[in-house]
Formats: sequence, C-alpha cells, structure tokens
Amino acid sequence: MIKSKREFVKKTGSALALSTTGFSFNIISKDTVADQEIIGHGDFQYKVHKDWGTQNPNKVPVQDCHEMIQTEDGRLFLLTNETKNNIIIYDRSGKVLSVWGHAFPGAHGLTLSREGDQEFLFITDLLTHEVYKTTLDGQVIMTIPYPQETGLYRLKKQFMPTEVAVAPNGDFFITDGYGLQYVIKYDSKGNILKVFGGLGSGDDLFASRWTAHGVCIDKRNNADKPTLIVSARHENLFKWFDLDGNFLRQIYLPGAFLSRPVIQGNELYTAVLNSEMPWAVSNTGFVMILNKENKVISNPGGTAPVYRDNKLQTLKQKESIFMHPHDVCIDDDLNIYVCQWNSSKTYPIKLERI
Repeated sequence: MIKSKREFVKKTGSALALSTTGFSFNIISKDTVADQEIIGHGDFQYKVHKDWGTQNPNKVPVQDCHEMIQTEDGRLFLLTNETKNNIIIYDRSGKVLSVWGHAFPGAHGLTLSREGDQEFLFITDLLTHEVYKTTLDGQVIMTIPYPQETGLYRLKKQFMPTEVAVAPNGDFFITDGYGLQYVIKYDSKGNILKVFGGLGSGDDLFASRWTAHGVCIDKRNNADKPTLIVSARHENLFKWFDLDGNFLRQIYLPGAFLSRPVIQGNELYTAVLNSEMPWAVSNTGFVMILNKENKVISNPGGTAPVYRDNKLQTLKQKESIFMHPHDVCIDDDLNIYVCQWNSSKTYPIKLERI
C-alpha cells in the first residue's frame, strides 16, 4: 500500500519514466522534459513547473535572474540586473506581490541576514563595485565600498563582488569572485577584519578569475563552530575554511561549474551553471544536492551520481530543462526554485518535491 502522496507520485513517476524511456533513448541523447514531469534521484525527486515564475515582460521584466532567498514569512525575493525592478517579490504560488530597486545595474548576489527579529538583505553589484545592505522594502542602510584600505586594489573596478555570507555573530564575508578572488571578512559595522584567498595554485587560493564565486556558512557538523564554504567554480571545487580564513578541506565535483552553496537542513544544494565547455554558451546546467557527508545524492536535470573507488564520476546534464542555472532557493516544503543567468530572460522554474 502506498502511504503518502509523495510516495504515490514517486512510484507513478518512476513507472512513467520506465515506460517511456524505451521509445526515446535511441532517438535523442538528451531528454526533453515536459512541464510537471519528474526529475532527480533517490529520495530527492521533483516535479517540474517551468512557468511558475513567468510574468509579462512588458510589466515585470528580467535580464539575468541571479539569485533568490525566502524570508521568514514565506515570501520569495528574486534579484535581477534589470533596473526597472531589481527585486521581484513572489508568493509561493508564483504571484508577484511587489517589486522595487532601480539602482543595481550589476546586481549579482542576494543574501538574507537575520538579526534578532529583523531581516535584511545584502546585494552585491558587479558594475558599481559595491555591496549594499538593505531593508526588505529596499532602503539602503549600509554601503560597502571597494576595499581600498587593504592595499590590494589599485582601482575600484578591480573589485567585482559576487556573494555575501553572514556569520552567527554578525560578521560577514564578501567574495570578490569576478575580481581579484579574495574573500574579505568584515565586522557587522562594515570594518575589514581579514583578507584571505586570492589568485594562486595553493589549496587556500583560487586558480583563475571567475572562480571564488559563492559563499555560505556551514553549521551542519558543529553549530558551535561553523565553517565557511566557498565555491571555486572553474576548479569544480567546494572549499571549506574556518571563520578566520584558514583552509580546512575541499571536495572535487567533476563536470560541475558550481554556483553558491545553499544549506537547508542537512543537505547542501547548488546550481550547476554548466557541465561542458564553452561555459558561457553551453546550456548544460542542472541542480546538485549533497548530503551531510558531502556526497552527491541527486542531480535534478543531470546524470545520476556514480562513485567508483570513492571518487565521483564526471557529471553532465541529462534533461534539457535548464540553460545556465545560477542559484537555488529552498522553501519550507523543500521545493526548489531555480533562477538562471544568460538564459533568454527566463523567469524562475519551480521544482516541487515529491
């Protein structure tokens, strides 16, 4: 007997996949997934809702849909580099509640910060070379300029911040992922405390430009001693540091050009921008999910994870759902919202957990 809706959908979806695969696998090498079909692996399977976030582009336009977050009250905030409405606020049904923001032409990173009973946003901008802390309705309450006082930057344009992560004590970290590849630690007032990373070949460095792309706080193994994860995109690596910037370890995820890591419960989720070269036009992205031990357990839109001799085999896109996924947002029901860069101005896709 099937005891739950999730189990029923999973069983019927698997049966459907088995019944249809035989008709198509000799015709095409990559599956085209229709709306509401099921993707993913193991316990992490999802029903695709391609048009969940679609709007009239004449009224609510987007350029690149870079990142999303969910606030405590369940609203979903999307960041786009469209200055008619840099922030688009959805409810869970896909209805737009409101929009704001006209001053972030290079809007890239969106991070939620909870401070007591209040919530704030951090927005990174590649073109203004600054980071902004705002209220949820768009009031800028702090501007973080390029870190001239470090002596590492000759010009403002060298600083191209991609992401922010906020530590439990209010300190925050900015990755200069399109600039000089430093990770810069600030106190809650915006004073620089430490700089680490940068270009280079060591484990504690980043091998090329465009690499130190995303960052998040990881409390899964020890809530009293959190660590920092930085995505080294072009190296197909996640790198762990302590909060003083000391390198701890890394994992190699072959074939995965990684976006920021997103922690929900014991799992780490990330958007894989692409899995083939050239990276900017390949349209070969998918979503990746890792467990608490940092083993890949599901790749919605990608090939199933396979380990041989404890080594993950190269991953690729399997179903043609995504072009260049840039971020994922996980809601309270463990549904995934996927926003995309350089993807024909598409709106977020919802993956409904089954």
